[in-house]
Amino acid sequence: MQNLEDLRPGAANHRPLTPVDFLVRALAAYPNRPAVSWRDMTLTYAQFGAIVARFACALAERGVGKDDVVSILAPNRPEMLAAHYAVPMLGAVLNTINTRLDVDTITYILDHSESVLLVADETARDRAAEAAASAQHAVPVVVLAEPGESVDKESLDLLSPGQATALPDPLNGITDEWQPICLNYTSGTTGRPKGVVYHHRGAYLNALGNVLALKLDERSSYLWTLPMFHCNGWCHTWAVTAAGGMHVCLERVDPQLIYEAIGRHAVSHLSCAPVVLYMLVNHPGRQGRAGAPRLTAVTGGAAPTSALIEQLDAIGFDLIHLYGLTESFGPATLCILDEQQAGESVQEKARLLARQGLRHPTASVARVVDGDGTDVPPDGQSMGEIVLTGNTVMAGYYRDAEATRAAFSGGMFHTGDLAVVHPDGFIEIRDRSKDVIISGGENISSLEVEGVLHQHPGVMLAAVVAAPHSKWGEVPFAFIEPKPGAEMAGDELIEFCRGRLAGYKIPRNFAFIELPKTSTGKIQKFMLRETARRMVTGAADDA
Repeated sequence: MQNLEDLRPGAANHRPLTPVDFLVRALAAYPNRPAVSWRDMTLTYAQFGAIVARFACALAERGVGKDDVVSILAPNRPEMLAAHYAVPMLGAVLNTINTRLDVDTITYILDHSESVLLVADETARDRAAEAAASAQHAVPVVVLAEPGESVDKESLDLLSPGQATALPDPLNGITDEWQPICLNYTSGTTGRPKGVVYHHRGAYLNALGNVLALKLDERSSYLWTLPMFHCNGWCHTWAVTAAGGMHVCLERVDPQLIYEAIGRHAVSHLSCAPVVLYMLVNHPGRQGRAGAPRLTAVTGGAAPTSALIEQLDAIGFDLIHLYGLTESFGPATLCILDEQQAGESVQEKARLLARQGLRHPTASVARVVDGDGTDVPPDGQSMGEIVLTGNTVMAGYYRDAEATRAAFSGGMFHTGDLAVVHPDGFIEIRDRSKDVIISGGENISSLEVEGVLHQHPGVMLAAVVAAPHSKWGEVPFAFIEPKPGAEMAGDELIEFCRGRLAGYKIPRNFAFIELPKTSTGKIQKFMLRETARRMVTGAADDA
């Protein structure tokens, strides 16, 4: 072909890809369809759209505009979902903050992100106020009001019917599909979190990939057991809307509430950390699942055991195992059993579902490469690092060019996870090159925990590794080399960590030993991981 200079994107044939468009279409296509359920409230798409419009208007009145970062600290409630549309409609950037973080870390995120506003749920009011007051720049705090409550300039009632407000035209604020849509902080391998920048294009594509992979449609009822603050709910905040399904909001993970919501709303899909699945199969509410319609449960992290798969099957849960990172917009690969595999023995299904699978339809290309960047052979034995390339990889780390260059070296995103490739092309993680502990779906930096332990006057050296746990998947296990003459116990160190670490980061297991080191003085953590595993499993066996 020749003379292609006139064949370029223009107003007639190009519109920036953005997941905000999913709501715009939903309002035109099915305004009266149920969109959101929360507590005793059910909202149609038209009513949810009105909430989004009121939210966007309130933000604009407070001076929020293009490229401004708006932070939100709230559980899974309608306003949290609405923020995923209202903020980017203005061209602003959404920063959802982990509700389990301590004040110091929240303050750091507000400072590093240069947030212009912090929206908080009533349950997080005090921490939000304290963090904002400690920030190096002025961060106004607005508290989400309960429906019908009296409001003032420091509160925001979006759920009570209000004055009709037009939904902003997304193209007023979204002029480039590569502009930032979200800023998500992940602990990574250092004590301070890194800011991961998502773009509209990647969020749009990953959401559609989730729709296809999970078979979401207008009949889908998606239960929010996964925090929306975590990778924007793995992009399901946009995916369910794209499919025309219903969002069932749940503010806290409680097995009884989950079973009640499943029955009340005919839930077809949910996503969660493995710990939630263990909670469900060990709760009396499972008895009510006899003969109930089956649903799809999506989980990541620790590989599901044969016992878990058997119990999930008994209560009508079909399991999908996925793999991803904050840097990949959530899900990057999925392991889904086909019809033949679904009929295999429980042990065989456990073996198959232990793998991280293949990329989903619109996700980044996932490869396993050796140190030279060459793909390892698909023999299920040769180990390499998982690397990703494509449209659903982050734009980079905010205000950290060095970390971005390192992560993207060689023209690929380095996950730091070590894996093999099986003959059928499925990836299976075998180890982690990063010393990150994944506990209940949350990342814990071993270096951060070690840094706190090193502050204790009796600790000479501390090394923290992951130890297996039947409920949480992994938990921190601390090995302590005391200073000469110092005496201490685990309870003392637990108390020392309180106030310095979020509760879920505090080790509950301690061993006081001389730490194994290489000739250059580097602590041999691989030996400690094995010791921790033996000590924990041995204690379980003795019990």
